[in-house]
Amino acid sequence: MSMKHVSGIEGQSEARVRMPTRRALAKQQTRAKVLAAARQLFSTEGYEGATIRDIAAAAGMSTGAVFANFADKSELFREIMVADLAALEEAMIEAAARGRNVDDALLKIFSAGYAFYKSQMPLARAAFGMSWSCEDGQALRGIAHVQHIVDLFGEQLALGVERGELSQECEIKLRSQMLFDAYLANYPNAIFAGWGLDALQARARDQIRVILAGARRG
Repeated sequence: MSMKHVSGIEGQSEARVRMPTRRALAKQQTRAKVLAAARQLFSTEGYEGATIRDIAAAAGMSTGAVFANFADKSELFREIMVADLAALEEAMIEAAARGRNVDDALLKIFSAGYAFYKSQMPLARAAFGMSWSCEDGQALRGIAHVQHIVDLFGEQLALGVERGELSQECEIKLRSQMLFDAYLANYPNAIFAGWGLDALQARARDQIRVILAGARRG
């Protein structure tokens, strides 16, 4: 009886240790408010146009409070992109699973990406602009989920090989990078030329056909 009683107390103690403190909760809430304000301003003003001062004002706090949670504006933007890319990766994985064959799975990956950003194209514009920066762009491209998406293209090509749709010598690594590059290359059409989902899908279908042309079995 005594041992069980001590074990219960220890379990309660461990549970209390795992509970976030009031200060930790306040910090989480502050970060969430700053990120929400930053997302809105990056969407409306672009990366360059949004300032820390504006973000702090939109969040209803001082610039000092922002800097207490984020080192600079680029860190703020990267955190937003990490969250979005994680969600985008999941959407692409789910879309690929519904593919009837390698071409259809690849097209569904492209389409899932464009559909994901359809309602937040201004934020995609901000990301596109930041990607050209030497320092900040490299950090953005280095987010792990970016490579995961490249790998997802490769996984679909490997499945195509297994099913006999593609040849054993289809150079999976090279073609998966080419597919990812083609996927990204269509964003300027959506951002600056106003292409809708149908036009993007049509372009993606042609790109996939050309990239896989030399990898067909037989």
